[in-house]
Amino acid sequence: MLRLSDLAPTPGSRKRRRRVGRGYSSGRGGHESGRGTKGQRSRSGGRVRPGFEGGQTPFWMRFPKRGFKNPCRTEYAIVNVGELGRRFEAGATVTLEELMARGIVKDPKAGLKVLGQGELSVPLTVRAKKFSRSAREKILAAGGQVEEV
Repeated sequence: MLRLSDLAPTPGSRKRRRRVGRGYSSGRGGHESGRGTKGQRSRSGGRVRPGFEGGQTPFWMRFPKRGFKNPCRTEYAIVNVGELGRRFEAGATVTLEELMARGIVKDPKAGLKVLGQGELSVPLTVRAKKFSRSAREKILAAGGQVEEV
C-alpha cells in the first residue's frame, strides 16, 4: 500500500540552487560570481532599460509624431444594417453572440454598434450597445425592434 510518507521526488529531478558569491572555497564564483569581469551587467541592478540603444538616438525618438491617440477610447464592433438584411431572415433576433457565431464579427471589443449603411427590408429584433440614428430609423421602418443592452 502506498503511503504519503513513501512519496519522494524522482532522483535527479530536483537540483540544489547554485549559491554564487560565497567566496573562493565554495567552488563556484568567488570573485566575479559567474557574471564575467567588469561592465554594466556585472553590477547589481546593472541592466539597460527597454528601448535603450547604447546612447544612439532610440528608434521611437527618430520619427516625427503627430496627433493624439486617446488611450481611453472605447471601440465597438460595428455592423451595417445592409449586412443584417442580407444575412438574417425575417423575425430573427440579432445579437453580438449570434454575429460572432456566424463569423460576421470577429472581435467583440466593447460591444456592438449598428450603423445605417445599406438597405433593410426584413423585420429584425436587433440587440446592441449603440445604434446610429439612421440605423435605428431603418430597423424601425422595416417593422423591426431596437433594443439597447
